[in-house]
Amino acid sequence: MMKLKLSDEKIYQGSLLLVNADHPLRENGEERLLPVNVQYPDILLMREAVYILHLIFDKLHCRDSIVPVSGYRSAEEQTEIFQSSLRENGEEYTRKYVAVPNHSEHQTGLAIDLGLKQEVIDFICPEFPYEGICDRFRRTAPAYGFVERYPKGKEEITGIGHEPWHFRYVGYPHSEIMSEYGLTLEEYMAWIKQFSWKSPLRWTKGSLVTEVFYTEAFQTGTTAITLPEDSLYMISGNNVDGFIVTRRCQQSDGLTIPAGMTDRWRRDYE
Repeated sequence: MMKLKLSDEKIYQGSLLLVNADHPLRENGEERLLPVNVQYPDILLMREAVYILHLIFDKLHCRDSIVPVSGYRSAEEQTEIFQSSLRENGEEYTRKYVAVPNHSEHQTGLAIDLGLKQEVIDFICPEFPYEGICDRFRRTAPAYGFVERYPKGKEEITGIGHEPWHFRYVGYPHSEIMSEYGLTLEEYMAWIKQFSWKSPLRWTKGSLVTEVFYTEAFQTGTTAITLPEDSLYMISGNNVDGFIVTRRCQQSDGLTIPAGMTDRWRRDYE
């Protein structure tokens, strides 16, 4: 067995950060941001999310019909957008669709608003219907690591109104698990806490088998995680109180690993 030691700062790093009204963002890793598209140089995401988004666009051939509207925002930008919406749209509308500064997923660099390409696009609420190429994107996204973050009927859980245009990169296989069980990120983070390294969630997709479990951060400031030797794994903080560990257990020869997974599996954690 091998032991990994994680400092408390790692709680606030990774693709599974829960950022909402109750859990503000601590870090954003601006040095890892890249433009989503050369045609939109000011719309940025974390590099792994950019790579995955391009794979989805390539699969669906939708670059001419779906456009990025808003990606990473600094705290200053989020403040400006929030205040501007208050002036233009009023408090009820703004609090329904715009997170307060430091509580917005856009500040993680893992969230993007997408819109159906039109002559005029609403920056706050771009059109992204449940039909045509937009719905094909929505149904394809979980196989690559993205989820529709604020679905209809979950407003009381997320604290944000229904936003069919807002997608969040959470990584694979979490995206497919969330999609299959109909879970928001809030629900998934609460649900996954029942699984430990001794009794993990075992997820099978074709010949790919992974295990997922939660580890609470130790009060000592350093958390030790034990894994079998030579494990391939990913670790993300939850931005609250601990870590989500994902370990690849089995892969048959010739199996194509879901896009974006290969380059993120690691044999050590730094």
